[in-house]
Amino acid sequence: MSLDAVGGVWRYAMDLAAALKARDTEVVFAGFGPPPSDDQRKEAEAIGKLVWLEAPLDWMVRGEAAVEAVPQLIADLVARENVDLVHLNLPSQAAGLRVPVPVVVFSHSCVVTWFAAVRGTSVPDDWRWQYSLNREGFDRADAVLAPSHSHALMLEEAYGPISNLHVVHNASSLENLPGPKKDFVLAVGRWWDEGKNGAILDRAARAIRWPVIMAGANSGPNGQYLELGNVYHRGELSHRRAMVLMRQAAIFVSPSIYEPFGLAPLEAARAGAALVLSDIPVYRELWDGCAVFADPRASQAFADAVNGLAENTDHRAAIAVKAYERSNAFTVEAQAAVVKSIYEHLFRRNHTLTAAE
Repeated sequence: MSLDAVGGVWRYAMDLAAALKARDTEVVFAGFGPPPSDDQRKEAEAIGKLVWLEAPLDWMVRGEAAVEAVPQLIADLVARENVDLVHLNLPSQAAGLRVPVPVVVFSHSCVVTWFAAVRGTSVPDDWRWQYSLNREGFDRADAVLAPSHSHALMLEEAYGPISNLHVVHNASSLENLPGPKKDFVLAVGRWWDEGKNGAILDRAARAIRWPVIMAGANSGPNGQYLELGNVYHRGELSHRRAMVLMRQAAIFVSPSIYEPFGLAPLEAARAGAALVLSDIPVYRELWDGCAVFADPRASQAFADAVNGLAENTDHRAAIAVKAYERSNAFTVEAQAAVVKSIYEHLFRRNHTLTAAE
């Protein structure tokens, strides 16, 4: 299973691999990009075997040549570890991959759909190589997974029809332990990413009556930077420290323009927070009836939505309970069961094809 240490894929991989381990599936993690922290390394090694490969992530480089070694690195690892199935968390990693075992790719996000959602444009010419590699990866894969129906639709709008496309909702292993809440607003994200839309929340905070805490990096790997002047910026936190804030916050906000799923709102719902979310298709798909929605382009809309919940204790509690109940549909056990069933189908098909040859 490929993964990286700089985004949400790490949490996805850890939770899924732990659940698969309970279903008699051993995982070898193939890491790409910046190396993991000591805590991350310990977490991964408690679940499976961690091998860090000397190659970058596609979205952190400016040309195809930088990732051309990736398929061979994966193929060599497959042979060395006697792997039975490959699960790649970047579709581009499957492009040109030659292995005798089934290949699953999961599209957590991509540059092409990001530009469509955030900028309303096709991918620029200097990023066009990513379109080509992803399309080749989808075609190479025996199964393609997406975390929501909304993202699956975006993928096919961007790339055309994708065969063997399955929706497998993301999940959270956070225990359902809602406790006493404090009167503050929390938002968590990579705020240097324009798709997270942090600037809108920072402007909204001027009119929000409660303190607004934004946790997450505001400077990115390629020089991206978002100045945050109206909130309490806590910077990048470990997952454990972020979850402490989740359990304390009475209201959680996500102003994102682009989210293939959105793990942070799920974790906040499981922690008992009331949700204020941007009015985008994926959040309507997952949280309609369980959250307050606001126009992601209007800072005052977010201020009004948050203030409305802050001022109405009963409504805030009712919304939080609904979100909490909805969050129970997105368990790691349910996710792992679907993924394992896809694996087993591919195993059977691969065995049938091998026997026929």
